[in-house]
This record gives sequence, structure tokens and C-alpha cells, in this order.
Amino acid sequence: MKKYFKYWHYILIFIIGVVMVFPLFLMFTNSFLGVQEIKEAYGAVLGEDIGNVAIRLVPQYMTLRSYVELLLDSPDFFVMFWNSCRQVFPILAGQILIGMPAAWAFARFRFRGRRILFFLYMLLMIMPFQVTMVSNYIVLSKLSLMDTHLALIVPGIFSTFPVFIMEKFFKAIPEAVLDAAKVDGAGALQIFMKIGLPLGIPGIMSSSILCFLEYWNAIEAPMTFLKTKSKLPLSLYLPDITTEQLSVSFTTSVVMMIPAILIFALGRDYLQQGIEASGLKE
Repeated sequence: MKKYFKYWHYILIFIIGVVMVFPLFLMFTNSFLGVQEIKEAYGAVLGEDIGNVAIRLVPQYMTLRSYVELLLDSPDFFVMFWNSCRQVFPILAGQILIGMPAAWAFARFRFRGRRILFFLYMLLMIMPFQVTMVSNYIVLSKLSLMDTHLALIVPGIFSTFPVFIMEKFFKAIPEAVLDAAKVDGAGALQIFMKIGLPLGIPGIMSSSILCFLEYWNAIEAPMTFLKTKSKLPLSLYLPDITTEQLSVSFTTSVVMMIPAILIFALGRDYLQQGIEASGLKE
């Protein structure tokens, strides 16, 4: 008994892991269900059958019909996929170009009002979208950006979260390194370009990964600022949930997760460093 109690934390982590992974596993396996199995399993939920819900962990008759329908017979899916790319990647590029100088200034310079300004940055970071939605709507409307891709790109570029992450990495650069560069005659811009950026790569990458995951799955902002269906991102693509379309809904969720999973897997080390630098792991 003591032996098992010694490893209780491993058992607890395993149980939590199973609970977290189970919905993803169920979504993946259900994407291979046929229409008849969908009706038998979930017909009661959709009001098309009377009985109990029967969760199918493994399809009895696996089919790729929903994948063929989504990837070959759904042009709207690819339109929304490219819309997501056109919206998310400019946001990330803009955050890097604007966030890096701001983070460097907060980390390495001392100026009047720095603490108050940084506090305002953090205050904006923790505010939910609902708080700033009306003000953003008014500004975008005045700039005639409503119902355009820029309605999502412009507010995303000026997000304060990347500044918070990158500032921690820039602040961790030893002062002795910067002093040595100054002695060698390097100016402020040279120090930023040749020392700050190379040593701050982990912070830049981790903030980009986290922001990619946020904006790739964004729902509220596109629903608020976009009205034309041809401009909606992939996060808003889901067919009507009927017994005939439920497997396609599962398939859409699986396909949409693939880029996020790949980005997370490739940048896992940078992401871990970002979490450690931000102090969220302590």
C-alpha cells in the first residue's frame, strides 16, 4: 500500500491526462463513423431517435466518407482556411515588429512613467474581449475597416501579451554583456539588433506560438467584426449539426487542429521557456 501511495502523483497525472485526452480521442475516432452509426450513437441527442446515447470509441465500420466530403466537396472549407492564414500570419508578423521594440524599451530603458505604462499594458492584457469589444467596434467603424480582414489584423497587431512575454527574456540578458558592447562602441540600435534579438529568440518564438494558438481558434472577434461569409476564418466553419453532417463536424475539428498541433510540437521547447520566464510555472 505504501508503495502505491509513494507514486500517487504519477497516478493522479495519468488520470488527469486520460480525462484531457479522451475528448480528443473520441473526436478523432468519431470522424470515421458512417451515417448509420452516427444515428445509432447520437440520434437521441439530435432529436431524431428515441433512446440512450451510445458513445462509440471505435467505429464498427470505418469510413473516410466525411474526409472525402470535407476535403474534396467543400470549397467553403478551403476559403475559410486561407482566410485564417491571411488573418493570423500578418498578426504574428505585426506583433513581432511592434512588440519587440516595445518589450526592449520596457526591459532595458528607464524613463519617467515606465511603471505606469507597463501596468496599463498588463491591464489591457488581462481584460477579456467583451470589455474592449464596443470601443474596438467604434474605432474600426470610424476607420471603415469593419467587415475586412484588417478588422482582425489591426487590433491583433497591437496586442500587449507578446510584449509581456518578450520583456521577460530581454530583461534576463546580463547587464555585463550590454556594457561590454557599449565599451566596444556599439550604439543602442546595434545592441538591440546584434545582442537583444539573438538572445531574445526564445521569447519571440514562445509569444508567437501562444498568439498563433489564440488567433487560429478565435471565435468572438470574427463573429463581431466580420459579416460576409466569404471572409470568415476556419474557426467559424462548422456545418449544420445533423446526423448526416455530424461526422463532417468531427472531421473539421480534427483537420483544424492539425496546424495547431504541429506548431505546438515544433515549438514546445520555446513555449516551455516562455512559461518559465513569465513566472507562471513557479
